[in-house]
Amino acid sequence: MPEALTDEELRFLQETFDLAREGATAELTARVDAGVPVDLTNSVGDTLLLLAAYHVHEDTVRALLERGADHARVNDKGQTALGAAVFRQARGVVELLLAAGADPALGRQSGLAVAQVFDLPEMAELLRGAGRAPDVP
Repeated sequence: MPEALTDEELRFLQETFDLAREGATAELTARVDAGVPVDLTNSVGDTLLLLAAYHVHEDTVRALLERGADHARVNDKGQTALGAAVFRQARGVVELLLAAGADPALGRQSGLAVAQVFDLPEMAELLRGAGRAPDVP
């Protein structure tokens, strides 16, 4: 049976997720460079990349992708970093994720689904323009 994490370890992990939410790129990448897994996942399946994308931190998204973050991870709700960025209408983040190979159709709440459900024509056009997506109404 694995040992339970100490309060200090739990606090460190929570702070790491907070760094992604806050866009504290330098601090977050220092932790990743020191050995924190770039695809660290919280209890609901959110990765550092998904949190940075949702909170529209383009520099943080770029830095995590440069360190090998998996843009194809899907959280427990079927959300991806791309879907989160589309929802937030974060064009720069969407472009970074598409350039890294993110699939607009991946996940129950995919980028395509989000663009359609929330009637985001600019995001749908961006996904179509990536040459990866079928026509989105």
